[in-house]
Amino acid sequence: MCEHGRVSTRVKRLKVCLNGGRSRGDHPAVPLDPAELAASAAAAVDAGAEAVHLHPRGADGGESLLTADIAAAVSAVRQACPGTPAGVSTGLWITGGDPAARESAVAAWAGIPVAARPDFASVNLSEPGWERLCGVLASAGIAAEAGIGSVADVDRLAAAWEAVEWLRILVEISDVPAQKAVAAAEEVLHGLDELGLTVPRLLHGEGAACWPLIAYAGTLGLPTRIGLEDTIVGPDGSAVSGNAELVRLALQIWRSAEA
Repeated sequence: MCEHGRVSTRVKRLKVCLNGGRSRGDHPAVPLDPAELAASAAAAVDAGAEAVHLHPRGADGGESLLTADIAAAVSAVRQACPGTPAGVSTGLWITGGDPAARESAVAAWAGIPVAARPDFASVNLSEPGWERLCGVLASAGIAAEAGIGSVADVDRLAAAWEAVEWLRILVEISDVPAQKAVAAAEEVLHGLDELGLTVPRLLHGEGAACWPLIAYAGTLGLPTRIGLEDTIVGPDGSAVSGNAELVRLALQIWRSAEA
């Protein structure tokens, strides 16, 4: 599935993840409101990002799945980055762990005008209710990315993968030391290989696993992800100015590993 809605949703090298659940206390450049998200997205795209992943915020500053918050953030990013696909999270924590509340919130996205509706949304297979959520996204005309972080998630995918037209599979390694990141990724990738799926994959890590897996993704020729959601430091552990710098550093590493 290379096309969805208005623009190509394919990622050849790198997607930027602008903010995640981080706050300004984590890093002063974390973008929160629509204007900040748009400016950070534009800088990241100028630096080489091919797609944007963001976590819209509500009036209280917390992550939100409410229609107005999703539409405002996505619309601002799309205006700042015309032609660049934009997607959001459906993390269950955003609705306090309530799958029904999440499903209801996401169902309302069908009423968002196309110009402000996300191109795609990530769905974590470790969370209950993901199968129904994928159906809700499809009804809203939004592509689904499968968030796979473990062999257990691969097993969940194997049990129901034919029921969903996945845009891509996100192999997401977190809570793993840097020296164990590649081995953890290989275990998940091997499980996916055994399923024989032809769905595109994107490989990335979070925290200490971030930079080793960007290099490994380059070695494999797989697209990857970077941004303040995944890390707030560069590969040498030094502070970074923001998302655009992270994108530049990641592309350098990815390309060097690819060569």
